[in-house]
This record gives sequence, C-alpha cells and structure tokens, in this order.
Amino acid sequence: MSDKPSMPVRDHKVVIFSAPSGAGKSTLIRYMLERFPQLEFAISATSRAPRGTEQNGKEYYFLSNEEFRRRVENGEFVEWEEVYAGTCYGTLYSETERIWNQGHVIVFDVDVKGGVNLKQRFGDQALAIFIMPPSVEELRRRLVGRGTDAPEVIEKRVAKATEELTYAERFDRVVVNDDLSQAVAETQRILTEFLTR
Repeated sequence: MSDKPSMPVRDHKVVIFSAPSGAGKSTLIRYMLERFPQLEFAISATSRAPRGTEQNGKEYYFLSNEEFRRRVENGEFVEWEEVYAGTCYGTLYSETERIWNQGHVIVFDVDVKGGVNLKQRFGDQALAIFIMPPSVEELRRRLVGRGTDAPEVIEKRVAKATEELTYAERFDRVVVNDDLSQAVAETQRILTEFLTR
C-alpha cells in the first residue's frame, strides 16, 4: 500500500462501514445516504467481474486484474486488499478527491481489513462502524436468500465472516443488524453525533 503525502486533509471527515458479507451493510448505507445529504458514497474499484445488473461507475469501478495491479504499483489507491484469492477491492485517491472537492463527507463501504486500514489512516477524522450480523447462521440464510452466489461461494463467505467478526473490537462503534429499523435508528444516532461534533 502506498502513502500519498496529500492525504489526509484535516478538515475532511470520513465514515467507514465494514461488515461480513450479508450483514446488511449496503442496506444501512443506503438509508444513511437518504437521511444525510452531506454524505457521499465512495465507489470502490474491484478486479472482479460485474454481478447481475451492476454497472461500471455505479456500484464499482470494474478493472481487469492487470489494470488493478498497475494502479496499485502507481500508488493510486488510498487502501486496497486482495479480499479473495485473485479478487482485489480498493478505493482510488481520485474518488476521495472528487467527493471532498464537492464539500461532502466520504462514506466508505469496505471489507473488514480495509476498514481497519482506513481507520488507522484517517484517525479522528474517521468514524468506523462495524455492522454485526445476529449470528453466523443468519448470515448464511441471508446469503442464500440473495440468490447471487453458488453454494460453494456462500460457504467461502461464511468461513471468511467467522474470521471477520473478530475484527469488530477494532472499530469505533458496532451496530448489530438484527432488527433493521433499530439498526437504522442506532446508526443514524451515531452518525448525527459524529457529523455535528
């Protein structure tokens, strides 16, 4: 991972959401973006292929493995991780600059290790929220219910989630997403406190 001297800028805030796959992170982020107009979602880059109706520049910036590696070597990422073998995710500096230039607060939706790395990078400028599933079994049920992954992919995600849950204590706040309306209300309270300080 490369450090760029211009980062971070003291008066810019960031909100980091991390969770095991299937914990409901994307749903909570969507609710927060609707409630807080100053928030803007940082679109991650990935080396994986689009799923379903995903579009380049909307859900992700889809890059080939070669392009992703080239950009890593050029120091173009704020953070990046090889989340699964051969599949990388990361946030480009150009994306953070685009959002800050509009006077907005960046919302990161990143894997758990990426969340820890971003929190270390941004320190007090960042609010790191870990979205906790009620249980690993519920997580499996949600992943199956999505209908987007093959059974062996789901089992790989569940195994990874078990490890990722051990990272929760490294985040500023943990929100258990058991009841969605309660999780939304709690996340909204946490964000209001952070954004108004």
